Amino acid sequence: MSRFSGALQLTDLDDFITPSQECIKPVMIDKTKSKTGAKITVQADGYYEQSESGKQKLQKVEITLQDCLACSGCITSAEGVLITQQSQEELLKVLRENQTLKASGDNDQVRTIVFSISVQPLLSLAHRYELSVEEASRYLAGYLRQLGADYVLCTKIADDLALLECRQEFVERFRDNAELVMLSSSCPGWVCYAEKTHGNFILPHIATTRSPQQIMGVLVKQLLAEKLGVPGSRIYHATIMPCYDKKLEASREDFYSEVNGSRDVDCVITSIEVEQMLQAEEQTLQQFEPSDIDWPWTDQQPEFTVWAHEATMSGGYAEHIFKYAAKELFSKETPNELQFKALRNRDFSEISLEKDGKSLLKFAIANGFRNIQNLVQKLKRGKGPGYHFVEVMACPSGCINGGAQVRPTTGQHVRELTQQLEELYKQLPRSNPDNTYTKQIYTDFLDGAHTDKASELLHTSYHAVEKLNTALNIKW
Repeated sequence: MSRFSGALQLTDLDDFITPSQECIKPVMIDKTKSKTGAKITVQADGYYEQSESGKQKLQKVEITLQDCLACSGCITSAEGVLITQQSQEELLKVLRENQTLKASGDNDQVRTIVFSISVQPLLSLAHRYELSVEEASRYLAGYLRQLGADYVLCTKIADDLALLECRQEFVERFRDNAELVMLSSSCPGWVCYAEKTHGNFILPHIATTRSPQQIMGVLVKQLLAEKLGVPGSRIYHATIMPCYDKKLEASREDFYSEVNGSRDVDCVITSIEVEQMLQAEEQTLQQFEPSDIDWPWTDQQPEFTVWAHEATMSGGYAEHIFKYAAKELFSKETPNELQFKALRNRDFSEISLEKDGKSLLKFAIANGFRNIQNLVQKLKRGKGPGYHFVEVMACPSGCINGGAQVRPTTGQHVRELTQQLEELYKQLPRSNPDNTYTKQIYTDFLDGAHTDKASELLHTSYHAVEKLNTALNIKW
């Protein structure tokens, strides 16, 4: 499906993209950064792991549609090797080893265990265990502390920083070239697909602002490490996310810090995996002693720890940036809650700012690969989609019911579950990214807004992936 007629409009493509006909060439990467001390090498006949116990050939990765939504087909072998380090088994192994080191008094080897929780998994787990979202956050924090967590954080501060950076990036791009549509970058499934399928053509359109997960990684491995007086390499940072593709994102070489000698995020666990871990022990969240979410960024604890970012369910990028750009670029005030107009399906909507019949700003939200494909094809035909900014998410309905959220109960339609999760989200207090906490982060850690340090730590780059000129019939 990679080459379309210019007139083709996709209407019956499944929202979760089907395996591609094109094989992605594995990238040769020296993996000397494993926490286990192993070294992964690439040889003509495959991948080998060299550790203290000897040399062992790694099995070819097998991935199902449940495991990965992102790839325009198959995941590369190198990425597959990295994903094995992102499993619940690996997480539990690290936690057990750390507990053993603590018990033995070997403090030189003990790591500080930090968990960062995104809001969408809290919604999913709250629904699964019939709790309020705040209750789910406190029970989950208690469960993670029982597993061995030293700090349990929410990603709110990183969500806020991502919005602040992305809105400023849009304004700067718009002033430089208002015709160049900017596409959001917080969804790793979309970014992975763009790099592998459309490469250098699409990459200039994608925002360079890091996702909240990776901004959180910087805050934990650098700012929190500095506050605790420990090297970033001695912090084991795990995140709980609504998406399997966050594992791929955390494994990117761009997010390995040479300064710290470690990845910003060491392990990603999804909502489904939390449920599986509890089921394996025949437990529920309510069985654990509830605990508060930590807030180490300032001495003042906020009233709430779980927040909504605008009314949209995937971080609020389109809504927040539209409001900011309308005021910053055109001195126009907008309603507190914007009304996006749904177009050909519920996962594609748009909004415009108009004056005297002329469109000043036109934004859209495109969820699911059916809409993504149509959007990209319009760009490729050179006609342009007519938008200044598009919030792009690989999953239908966006992150609120991502591919790694807890699945519907027997007989329940996924749309009904999504609506229930949306209702939970609407009950949360709204976050204002322009708050004292983010201002303090900019002042104390990033040397101010719009500085070289802020640009280095809160932004990233993308890379087109070379493809083989062969076509394979891949079967899942």
